[in-house]
Amino acid sequence: MRTSLVIGASSAIAQAVIAQLLNDKLNQNKAKAEHNKVIAVSRQAMPQSLAPFLANGQLTWRQSDYQQASIQALLTELFATLSVTHSKDQRQLSEIIICNGILHSEDFMPEKKIEAFEPSAFDQVLSANTLTPLRWLQALMPYLEHYQAPCFVTVMSARIGSISDNQLGGWYSYRMSKAALNMAVKCLAIEASRRAKHVKFILFHPGTTDTPLSKPFQRNVRKDKLFTPAFVATQLLSAKHHVELDGQASYLDWQHKVIPW
Repeated sequence: MRTSLVIGASSAIAQAVIAQLLNDKLNQNKAKAEHNKVIAVSRQAMPQSLAPFLANGQLTWRQSDYQQASIQALLTELFATLSVTHSKDQRQLSEIIICNGILHSEDFMPEKKIEAFEPSAFDQVLSANTLTPLRWLQALMPYLEHYQAPCFVTVMSARIGSISDNQLGGWYSYRMSKAALNMAVKCLAIEASRRAKHVKFILFHPGTTDTPLSKPFQRNVRKDKLFTPAFVATQLLSAKHHVELDGQASYLDWQHKVIPW
């Protein structure tokens, strides 16, 4: 049995990830898939598309405001439950996937020039893209350091967070938030190489995906470069097969190619 934790679970990509983790089409073995479990966390109520997995006991849905107290309480409950309901060799999470992120809202769009930069918008983008994932990773680390089997932690990043790959400029808030996220995870991977040697951190760039996040920017995207959430979920879940437990963070695109920092 494999237990996964998906954070930011209401996003389109996260929903596709959950479905593939629990669906026999991915596992090619219905009996095996039915033993997989996902703990999903979101600010929002569970989408009805995932209701069948809740009904059959594969999915546990928890809501959180993503503040430190809520995160800590949720993880305390989660790991206490795993210690009671799972055998010793199945108590650890096999993978953790963090899908939180924001690019725009009703109140702001990505900046095309520096005059458009607004600190209040930046605060929102930084909170969703950097601080929220970091709060979860901070709270998870004391548990992960005891793991004796591989655990893959995949965090949704973006190529736009690469400093050396930036040739276009603009999008100040989003670029800075993703660059900060990348640096935080890179630092954490170095720390984990001493404290949690069986944990591998992956920063994943999904490409342009047909979701609300990219809707305003899809006009000039080629059809073959606008991906479905299901395709991105497959690429995300298979990324772990293209990395090694080397004590480093891997920064990969949807093709599993390395992105320069």
